Amino acid sequence: MATITSLGIGSGIDINTMVTQLVAVESRPIVQLQSVATKLNTQVSALGKMQSLTAALQDAANALTSNSLWTRSVATSSDESVVGALGGGNAATGNYGVSVQGLAAPQTLASNSVFTAATDLVGSGTVTLELGSWDNPPTTFTPKTGGSPVSVTIAATDTLQTLRDKINALAGGVSASIVTDASGSRLALRSSASGVENGFRITVADDDGNATDAAGLSRIAFDPPGGATSMAYSQAAANASATINGIAVTTTSNDLTGVVDGLTLRLRQQSATAVDVNVARDPAAVKEAVQKFADAFNELARYIAEQTKYDPTSKVGGPLQGDSAVGGLLGRLRGLLNNASGASTVFPRLSSIGLQLQRDGTLKVDGAKLDSAVANLDELKKALANSDTLVPANNGLARQFAALATQALGVDGSLTTRTDGLRKLISKNEEQQQRYQDRVERYRERLVAQFSAMDANLSKLNALQSYVTQQLAALQPKSNN
Repeated sequence: MATITSLGIGSGIDINTMVTQLVAVESRPIVQLQSVATKLNTQVSALGKMQSLTAALQDAANALTSNSLWTRSVATSSDESVVGALGGGNAATGNYGVSVQGLAAPQTLASNSVFTAATDLVGSGTVTLELGSWDNPPTTFTPKTGGSPVSVTIAATDTLQTLRDKINALAGGVSASIVTDASGSRLALRSSASGVENGFRITVADDDGNATDAAGLSRIAFDPPGGATSMAYSQAAANASATINGIAVTTTSNDLTGVVDGLTLRLRQQSATAVDVNVARDPAAVKEAVQKFADAFNELARYIAEQTKYDPTSKVGGPLQGDSAVGGLLGRLRGLLNNASGASTVFPRLSSIGLQLQRDGTLKVDGAKLDSAVANLDELKKALANSDTLVPANNGLARQFAALATQALGVDGSLTTRTDGLRKLISKNEEQQQRYQDRVERYRERLVAQFSAMDANLSKLNALQSYVTQQLAALQPKSNN
């Protein structure tokens, strides 16, 4: 509101202050409405947080009713150094005896020729790599089905280092490296993948005209049928071989995936003694889900207590103190904690599985009771996740909590309708404020007009008074000197 600076000039009265004070008195209802709006917005914010915490409880309860939780499994190996059990969360429960006859391996070659340094020249020509399998010893090569040879040109300026780099750039299923020791540098070649079919041969077209003389580029050739054996055959490519519950299995990798549905067996070393791999239901996952449910419930319970508490010292209540929607939700939550479910006679209440209600309204997990409960997973599943569309009282406890949260958060739910109601009040409050603002502005304009008229009249009267005074003074006889 703009300050009135011209009022009072004619009269000498501080009319600006008078108008400001009168407008302030007229504006008191607006201040009161603003205070009410602040409280309403605080309540909406508090209810929004409560809806979020209720949704978290809903998620935690739904997790306890999920079939994937109760069918989740865990795999363990009696000797991880021989056979590791990976994954297994979806594997069928069972027991598997695994013995390892051989591990999968890549083919490896090392140059017989020793180079003085990695910067030595290697000769020139063409190098060709081809994947396939060798017999034992390597006298016959069978190309890999679906594979094709790859070649690279080696220039006269290429060194052992650039040769390595060009082989790696081919991405032909063979990786190259340089090994250097006190005697010099050697080229080492290795299959990128294990398995018999991932062996390889190296043929060269040496520019010196001889591809088998172990000189020039032929120093890296390995093709026994063609007479080129300049590379040492350090390790043959091999498949993994194992026996699982008496069934022989052969694969190109040491990770046996799909051999046991939903489980990967990692072979680490040979062993004549069978390793026991056990796949059982996972009680730890259930315990974790129960703990998350308790945590979600406790966060909601603590927040409700905080928002509805009364401070006797300041005599101020929380934003949601006395709110019927919040009180109703709290009452129903406590009712579910105290009521028994007909889903299980072994675990009729949450306290039966170790969720104890505390004086502050939160839940405490009794570890010993929960351990005892997860030892009977079938009955615990019924207690928490059972579904009975005909008799709701026979629904599992977690399913009942999920239904309560869903109802509270629904379109017609108590939290949703309460929030919508508060928002309507805020909108109405804003409209009332605007009406009062308009009225106050009109009131100010009337005051300004009235005081302006008064000020003008007073100014005229003051001028008239001054004139009359002057005229009277002029009529007075002058004293004789």
